[in-house]
Amino acid sequence: MYNNSSIDDIFSRALKSTNIFLDRNALRSDYIPDKLYFRDDQIRIIAEAISPVLHGVRPSNIFLYGKTGTGKTAVAKFVLSRLKKTASSKEIQFKFSYVNTRMAGTEYRILYEVARDFGIIVPHTGLSISEIFDRIFKTISRENLLGIITLDEIDFLVKSHGDDLLYELTRSNEKLSGGFLSILGISNDLTFKDFLDPRVLSSLSEEELVFPPYTSEELKIILSERVKLGFMLNVFTDAALNLASALAASEHGDARRAVDLIRVAGEISERSGLKNVEEQQIREALLKIDQDRLSDALNSLPLHSKLIVLSVASIKDSLSTGAVYTSYCSYCNNLGVQELTPRRVSGLLNELSMLGILSAYTTSMGRQGRSKRPKLLIPYSTIKSVLSNDPILLEIINKIESIE
Repeated sequence: MYNNSSIDDIFSRALKSTNIFLDRNALRSDYIPDKLYFRDDQIRIIAEAISPVLHGVRPSNIFLYGKTGTGKTAVAKFVLSRLKKTASSKEIQFKFSYVNTRMAGTEYRILYEVARDFGIIVPHTGLSISEIFDRIFKTISRENLLGIITLDEIDFLVKSHGDDLLYELTRSNEKLSGGFLSILGISNDLTFKDFLDPRVLSSLSEEELVFPPYTSEELKIILSERVKLGFMLNVFTDAALNLASALAASEHGDARRAVDLIRVAGEISERSGLKNVEEQQIREALLKIDQDRLSDALNSLPLHSKLIVLSVASIKDSLSTGAVYTSYCSYCNNLGVQELTPRRVSGLLNELSMLGILSAYTTSMGRQGRSKRPKLLIPYSTIKSVLSNDPILLEIINKIESIE
């Protein structure tokens, strides 16, 4: 346990240490720089797709696909912010809302954030989903608003909550007497539309754009610019920059991870009282990010996904989706929670696979067809350490260990 003198020592060292950062905000993964490198084509395509707004015409829905860290969110925010600026200069009533559906967590919270961005006051809780929709639609009609809703990680919304909310949004313009709504969806999963009801698919009429991963050389240039913005001159060594770029390229060109890597490396150097960021700090940062990523990923999972992870962890033999679903339903029953359908659970298995928490490879069952074989990709000790903090799940974890 830290005492007062220990804390004072930490603060004293912090005051005496050399400041190696110029602007920490520029090293955040959600920072949008004035120049987005190697995304000119994507910026042009999206800008052309949504430009009808400037003529009061509803643009097509557009969906952006690509692996994590390929610039989808940054480009979407970049283009929409400039559209808003142009529309404002022409006194066009344009508004856009950006919602990360994973961070929002629930359908209510998603609509709450949309309403807030459109200047509509709704309580944090207490209304029905239909009532919030009604308030949003009435405001758009009354003020003749031209709106675009950006739903980031839209695949998470569909796999976790179904497609009812998306259906209502795609059919919203039938209920508006003025203004319009369009959707800009962002997804890491190219197959998420497989989980949509045909009636939703028929209402989307979307344009699609796939973002390719960055190459090692592209990442090096992107990181070099962030280093200039975020660190004092000559703090970040060329060797450290080269290593960070190479490591990020090996992670399928993930620029978000690359930026996090150089920021955390800088923080490690700062706390160690160093004046430079070198290869050793990059390697230490990589270990720290991996550990934090797994913990954050597990902590941020909704309850049903956590129950699926524990179901996979609890089964020793015949590990099939059917066995996992049976175990999952048993846990839901113990907790008094309504279980999801097998189709929704299959979608969550894919989501967990994409997060790197488990794999869900498919094997042939001969005449019986094909079956998924879920397998944990992270140690059970890590799962136990993180999920044991949730008192709801602690009893299940104790049961799993009693079986062992």
